[in-house]
Amino acid sequence: MAVATRHSVEGVQRGIRDIATRWSSERADRQQRRELHASDFAEIAETGFLELVVPAEAGGLWAATATSTRAVCEVLRELARADSSVALVSSMHLTVVYLCWLSDLEAPPERARAWGSQRREVFRSIQDGAWYGTITSEPGSGGDVTKTKATAQPIADGRYRFSGTKHFGSGSGITSFMMTSALPTDAKTPEIFYMDVRGARWDGSTGITLLSPWDGHGMIATQSHAFRFDGYTAALIGWPGYLEKRLPQAGPFLSCAFSAVIVGIVEAAMEAARQAIGPKRTTLRAYEQVEWAQANVEAWLIAQAYEGMLRAMERESGRGTLEGKTAIADLAESVTSRLCKIVGGGTFGRGSPFGHFAEDVRALGFLRPPWGLAYDRLFESSWAS
Repeated sequence: MAVATRHSVEGVQRGIRDIATRWSSERADRQQRRELHASDFAEIAETGFLELVVPAEAGGLWAATATSTRAVCEVLRELARADSSVALVSSMHLTVVYLCWLSDLEAPPERARAWGSQRREVFRSIQDGAWYGTITSEPGSGGDVTKTKATAQPIADGRYRFSGTKHFGSGSGITSFMMTSALPTDAKTPEIFYMDVRGARWDGSTGITLLSPWDGHGMIATQSHAFRFDGYTAALIGWPGYLEKRLPQAGPFLSCAFSAVIVGIVEAAMEAARQAIGPKRTTLRAYEQVEWAQANVEAWLIAQAYEGMLRAMERESGRGTLEGKTAIADLAESVTSRLCKIVGGGTFGRGSPFGHFAEDVRALGFLRPPWGLAYDRLFESSWAS
């Protein structure tokens, strides 16, 4: 029997819309931030946002990939219009939970009971306010989580001692649990794990050492720190072989969620540019007029690609979502670059929103799968019938 929830998808959307409207008026301050504010995430959680990826039967708001993807992405799009860093970290919660626990893969008989218990525990923690994040990337992997050099030494009951160097731990200090990848010492293929990082110190005393704080040009306040782990306790997600089967299934949803963030940023950039350029549109030089017209064309194409991705998910296909994500990444860089050219040299000042927009959208090309890996997959899929 399904468990009742005090939230609704519509309620989450209204709540996030109200938050985004208020935060948009604070954009100048927010774009200067170098760190996340816990109060922002408490406010988001209060809307029921976290439960967007908790199944309805567990008391959450998730119905199915075909019917829930659009609502999830539209919430991220709304958040991104106001605060790109908070939106990106929020997207990590949704994508991690989707990849790891919203799977319809059937566990082997000997793992079925443990798998059911793990899912119940995760969903219960989310309803108690837990945020999930990821720290799978590492130097030399090219963004491919299956090329990890990190190791996991089995202890007992699905628990391991995880060791390795990782970076891009978006949401560090905000997240309660972090997903990672590693090669179990008793296996030949990598697996994914999750770690309880609540209250863990970063001085090495608990097995986590902060190697370098995030200092990115874009998505500045995501706290995507780099860490070294030395025997930190982690739990295997699913069962041996789960990652290999689940990752291709989850790819389309991940592409949609990350793209939604960039679409929101582009929309905010176009709106800000219209306000800045509009009063002087009759004095724009021919070149500036062409750049503005081209920016509008490309923004339109972004909207069409995004809509096409969502419709593919609703058709339970997912086909074309990687192409859509790649197209949006390309076009978003072009749009924001054009806007900077029209607005002029002032965009190089940190007080201008346009330089921030331009750097933030570049993140999509570095998010999983990053450019190199994305084009490898695009080339392979281009020959499929």
